[in-house]
Amino acid sequence: MTATVTRETSADRHRPVRRRRASGHLRQERRAGWLFVAPAVIVLVVFLFAPILMAAWVSLLDWNGQSSPFSGDADFVGLDNYRNLLTEAGLLRNDFMLSVRNTLYYVLFGVAGVVVLSFVLAMAVNSYVLRGRSFFRTIFYFPAITSSVAISVLFLFLFQGAGVVNVMLSWVGVDGPSWFTDPRGVLHIVFSWFGVDAAPGALADTTLGGLSLWDWFSGPSVAMCTLIMLTVWTTSGTYMLFFLVGLQDIPVELEEATAIDGAGAWQRFRYLTLPLMRRSLVLVITLALIGSWQVFDQVFILSQGAPAKTTLTPAYISYVRSFGDGQFGVGAAVAFVLFAIIIVLTLVQRWVGRERRA
Repeated sequence: MTATVTRETSADRHRPVRRRRASGHLRQERRAGWLFVAPAVIVLVVFLFAPILMAAWVSLLDWNGQSSPFSGDADFVGLDNYRNLLTEAGLLRNDFMLSVRNTLYYVLFGVAGVVVLSFVLAMAVNSYVLRGRSFFRTIFYFPAITSSVAISVLFLFLFQGAGVVNVMLSWVGVDGPSWFTDPRGVLHIVFSWFGVDAAPGALADTTLGGLSLWDWFSGPSVAMCTLIMLTVWTTSGTYMLFFLVGLQDIPVELEEATAIDGAGAWQRFRYLTLPLMRRSLVLVITLALIGSWQVFDQVFILSQGAPAKTTLTPAYISYVRSFGDGQFGVGAAVAFVLFAIIIVLTLVQRWVGRERRA
């Protein structure tokens, strides 16, 4: 009995020592962990978080970029840049609303087109019937790794007035459109075929954000349709890889079992492939949505907002106002409004595409 009590007392006496040793090892592991992640944290702070905070401060200034934004040379204007952009009638708000309208059409048709095309390509190169699948995967992915400037210049030559596209259309008796000179939306062009060239009274008198409903519902211009085709062609290869990974994760046993049960190709696609590809679809739609609102280089090379600002985008406005007009405060405000739009639409899209319990 005495020995038992002595052993218990000895164990109790050594327990705090073991606790101190364990806590000491834990502190050493934490210090080692911070030491390893410190370079990445420093890079993020210096090149990501600090510029974001600086841009937020610049958006509250009237700054021309010639001096330090933290000096007294830059005038503090508060929310005036945002007010002029969103509420005050003027050229800035009109241009921004035009860019939002253009980008909405770009997102609507561009995201849908790239998702459908990339999904079809992924199913094609995933098929065991197709020979040379590695070759076709490389060919389909090749536009994604090609310089966007080079591809934009190529499209500029293809779709100019005497370009290859119009020449080929003339072979079948179709007069090619003026791709980069016609400012009308495609819906306006279709209405003109039926003699409707002017806006009805209700659509012309009702305005939203400084634009009439007739302008909002005009559809994308022919030039914007060209940009959409360019984006769909260049990005579908990248998103094809995301879908391909998802398709290859579907167990072959499930497909064989559904085929044995008598399910046809459409039934297997509808009730097996699509439900199992939900996460891949949400990922691709999210990435395509974000990329569509950030489009800049194609606009800069092909049109610079022409014709009649029908290819204007928020990213291009931010660039022109900052580096063209020297209004870095306005450019930063446009960038932060664009950031808010992307965040809201991404959250809505993720909420719509979330997995729901049965």
